[in-house]
This record gives sequence, structure tokens and C-alpha cells, in this order.
Amino acid sequence: MATDASAESPQALVRRAAVVGCGDISAQHFAAIEAVDGARLAAVVDTDPERLAKAEAAHGVPGYASLGELLDSGAVDVVHLCTPHNAHAPLALEALARGVHVLTEKPVAHVLSDAEALAPAARKAFAEHGVQLGVCFQNRYNATIRALRGLLESGSLGRVLAANATVMWHRTADYYAARPWRGTWEGSGGGLLMNQAIHTLDLLQWLVGPAKVLGGGASRRALEGVIEVEDTADILLEHTRDDGESVRSVFYATNANAVNSPITLDIVTERAELSLRGVLTVRYADGTVDVVEESGILPGERSYWGASHRLLIADFYASLDSGVPFWIGAEEATAALRLIKDVYARSFPEGRWL
Repeated sequence: MATDASAESPQALVRRAAVVGCGDISAQHFAAIEAVDGARLAAVVDTDPERLAKAEAAHGVPGYASLGELLDSGAVDVVHLCTPHNAHAPLALEALARGVHVLTEKPVAHVLSDAEALAPAARKAFAEHGVQLGVCFQNRYNATIRALRGLLESGSLGRVLAANATVMWHRTADYYAARPWRGTWEGSGGGLLMNQAIHTLDLLQWLVGPAKVLGGGASRRALEGVIEVEDTADILLEHTRDDGESVRSVFYATNANAVNSPITLDIVTERAELSLRGVLTVRYADGTVDVVEESGILPGERSYWGASHRLLIADFYASLDSGVPFWIGAEEATAALRLIKDVYARSFPEGRWL
């Protein structure tokens, strides 16, 4: 297992972190590592020499052309995987086997078989060496989502009766041309559902209950001839509530919208209707209305992402000394992936999504 090379005080271990993959999403991880007391950026990794050189210069740390070279150096305790999807599971397995903690971007894997192989490996690494694996479903940390979850768990609203969610975003051919892996089964494992809508699908099944697909489809509506994966999908889900009864939800997502609109999430319970539209509005049966504002919004064109990476990453580092696995691990993160692959099985019989 990698060992920590520094500590700010006897009580505060500072883990040496490396960002593996220096593309768009890595900016969130660089910022979070800088802000987290228990982390110190020690290295960057990228297979693209130009991108690697830029990251080295920007952050003033050594760069490595592969995860293997980094692990051989012994210079790191935690790796943040910000690579194309098809590298998530193989790199996570490699790091776990070397005793290095892993925090990976979603999805946990680009194919279901990789996710199902990673879960037992992560359990073994934790049981034998205390090595952690976490997956970035950061929207679970949004203030509005935490409030919504708390209300549902309190029991004060009664049973959930119905739910729906939408993701109405915009992606162009240029977006896929900039990172060609995004539009392929081999590189991404899917399109809209894997790249954008997986966060909201995860929230829906986490909030309402474990889900199975009753029906659904995915297709290309706006980007036919540009990508081989989907840009639009609709799903009918059946969730199992805590009382053992079932409830249905409807999910719709597209990258063919004219703009990146805020996600929507509606849940109807026996005593209230909860509606997420940037803010969370709770309309009680007695006429009372409560509003919960989101506490963190990213500036600029990516404001619709939310801003909870920092919260999740800080929580992940805190978990490293907790003696319990980080709560969003491989098995937890596979739930949404399994739903997505079910929809692909119904929509793309040629099996390239496997």
C-alpha cells in the first residue's frame, strides 16, 4: 500500500493526490483537491503529451504518461480518475491492487461486466488493506437534494405515490468532435444516458427506491450521422418503496434541447408535492409552501452542472480514516448503470452497448 509522505499535524494526514486524465472534468477535481485539508496535489497523468505538459505547468507537479508509471514512482496515495469511461474500471482495478485509494468519475464502468468485476475487487481491497473506492455522483450532495432526501426519510410526507424527472440539455457535433470517445460505444459505453443523464437517473432511483425498467427506448434524434450512441431517451421505471409496495416514475432526457436547462425532478407524496426547478419547492396539502435554495452554483456556462464536487471529494477524504467504506462505491454506482444498459438492450439489439 502507498504510504503518506507528509502530515500537517499528528492528527491531520494529508494524502498525496494525482489527477489521472486532464480533460474538462478534471478542473473540478483540481479545485477540490486544493480546497480539501486532507489532500495535496502531487502528480498529474495523461496519455496526451500536450495536455500533460499543460497540466504540469499549470499545477507545478510532476507528470506521468500512464497510471502504471505513477504507481511505480510511489508518489501517490489517492488517484482521481477523470479519463474516458472505458478506462475507469481497468485503472481503478490497477490502483486498488497497488494499495492506492480511488475516486472515479461516473460512470463506474462503461460496460456492466466491468462494474460487476470491480465491486468485489473493491470490497477485497477495503477488507484486506482499508483501501477505498468512491464514485462521483456529486449531485447527491446538492443542498436541494439533501433537503428532499431528508423530507422523504422523515416519514412526515407519507408514502411516495409518483415521480418524474427530465434532463433537457444541448450538445453539438463540435462537442463530440472535441473528444471523439464521447460519441462511441467503445469509448463511452453510451451517449446521453452515460454522459449527462446518469446523474439524474441515479437521483431518481436513490430518492424514490430501487428501480427496474418497465419500458424505454434510446435513439438519435438530432445527431444522426454524427455519433453512434443516443442523444435522446425515455424510460418508465418501477420502484420498490420501503414498505415493499411499488411506485412508477417517468424519465425523459435529451441533448437536442436548444439550451442547457436545469434538470427537473417531481415527487408526489401523500401529504406534499416536491418540485425541483433549480430551487426545491415543497407544497404541502394544507397549503403551506417551503422553498430550499441551492447553496452552490458554478459560474458561467456550466452553471447547470451544480457545484457539489468539492463536498463529495472532501467527504471521500474524510472517509479514508473512518474505518467504513465510502458510501457511494462500486455497488451503489452500478444501480443507475444497470438501468441504462437495460434500456440499451431494448433499443440497440446489435449489442454494441455491452
